[in-house]
Amino acid sequence: MGRGTRPPGATDVERQGAIMTDITSERARKLLERGALFRALGERERVDLAAHARPRTFAANQPIFHLGEPGFSMMGVVVGTVRISLPTPKGRDIILADLPAGELFGEIALLDGKPRSANAAALTNCELLVLERRDVLPFLERSPTACLNLMQLLCGRIRRSDERMAEIAFFDLPARLARVLLRYPAQGRGSPKLSLSQRELAEMSGSTRENVNRCLRDWQRHGILELKNRWTIILKPEVLHALEETY
Repeated sequence: MGRGTRPPGATDVERQGAIMTDITSERARKLLERGALFRALGERERVDLAAHARPRTFAANQPIFHLGEPGFSMMGVVVGTVRISLPTPKGRDIILADLPAGELFGEIALLDGKPRSANAAALTNCELLVLERRDVLPFLERSPTACLNLMQLLCGRIRRSDERMAEIAFFDLPARLARVLLRYPAQGRGSPKLSLSQRELAEMSGSTRENVNRCLRDWQRHGILELKNRWTIILKPEVLHALEETY
């Protein structure tokens, strides 16, 4: 009898539960295959680890976890985008990353068993898969290569965080804002366009909405970009590249 099947006398609820378990495990396995962290695991190990994953859904703008909360799990994004941010003493947030489908997050608390180091919220409607610490650590203990992949993943994120802090400390707003506009995934064809609000741009560049508005309006007057229906359309990316390379 295959995994997830039930005897002929099983109820509809039991059969539906078995189907959903198989779907969850398949999604988890595909997520683990795509992620650099668990590529080192063999097929059998990935299947076993995927069997421990449980699905969670979040509506757009719904918090997933907060800075300082206990954290004993990591999560993978199956559908949607998750925003990682840090609150500041002045009540504003600094946006650290927007994670699309295929990305993992929450690994720091999973590894050290300590409180969450940032906020996470669903930017859009999201489907996530959750892996608990008690299930992940045994796999890492048996796979030195997976541990090295995890170290590389964490080092990459630390480097990006260090770069962000250095930009906020040493670069002026035009250079920081130019980097945000150039690095954030653009939509559509032709001229790159972003649907980020000025508040979001301020939180990504470590500034205020008012200062970001002044900078964007100045760039619009000089034909560097266009602001239209909540879209920021980049008309002259070479000028933004020159601004960020000045520092």
